Amino acid sequence: MQKKAILIAKPILEESIAQLCRKSLPECITVAEMGCSSGPNALLPLWEVIETIDSTCTQLNKKPPILQVFLNDLPGNDFNTIFRSIVPIFEQKLKKEKGSKFEHCFIAATAGNFYGRLFPPHSLLFVHSSYSLHWCSQVPEGLVSESGIPLNRGNICIAETSPPSVQEAYKNQFEMDFTTFLRSRAVEMVAGGGMVLTFLGKSNKNPSYRYGCELLQIIGTLLYHMAKEGLIKEAALDSFNVPVYAPSIEEVRHVTETESSFTIKRLEEFELSWDANIEDGNSDLEL
Repeated sequence: MQKKAILIAKPILEESIAQLCRKSLPECITVAEMGCSSGPNALLPLWEVIETIDSTCTQLNKKPPILQVFLNDLPGNDFNTIFRSIVPIFEQKLKKEKGSKFEHCFIAATAGNFYGRLFPPHSLLFVHSSYSLHWCSQVPEGLVSESGIPLNRGNICIAETSPPSVQEAYKNQFEMDFTTFLRSRAVEMVAGGGMVLTFLGKSNKNPSYRYGCELLQIIGTLLYHMAKEGLIKEAALDSFNVPVYAPSIEEVRHVTETESSFTIKRLEEFELSWDANIEDGNSDLEL
């Protein structure tokens, strides 16, 4: 599903990189991939970046720049798999298809929470993140009443039966986290740099995506029935909440404009099937 989202957003990524290269092509371009994970998609956005830089440099009749790429995720991420298995294959493909044009492409790991500073000031030209920013830094506060009663009983995320206070708590957590993300990147990026961010979203226009994270809601329903059948403890389910919030376009715009470090050039939503290979009518919304 992440791969399909990356490919759907590919034109936006290409446009952003091409504009940066045409505006000013530095000797070294620094790129950060936020929330890279450790699967086969970890370097897919980087390949799209290289393809765009290559074609743009050909059009401008200029030599491709040096690339410094930082793969970021939490310290528990399996970076060893990336550098033992994925990077060697990537480098072989790069050499085979691009020859010596991108022989100076340096890939490094940066372990840490992107809801905070990760890089020196003015050190990044471009930031990309896919399927990461809907994950909050923590489970929101305020999901338990003053008397200790769970307020989101029977659910593991925001759902139709979640009370308004739970929905507001999740929204507040997203706003705090996304503000911190933008504020941190604003310090780390050079003036005129760019970002392309893709994450789960909700739609006020389509009732099917009113809360976002539909797949998690289904999992929550299954766990609810398991608790009713005594397969798991109901108290354990009631106290379990996943730190995920799918914002609307309006909420993303509001936080970005309020924080004010970045200007939005494109903000779009698109529907994506849960199964990238089987069109079964089930889908989530992406921003």
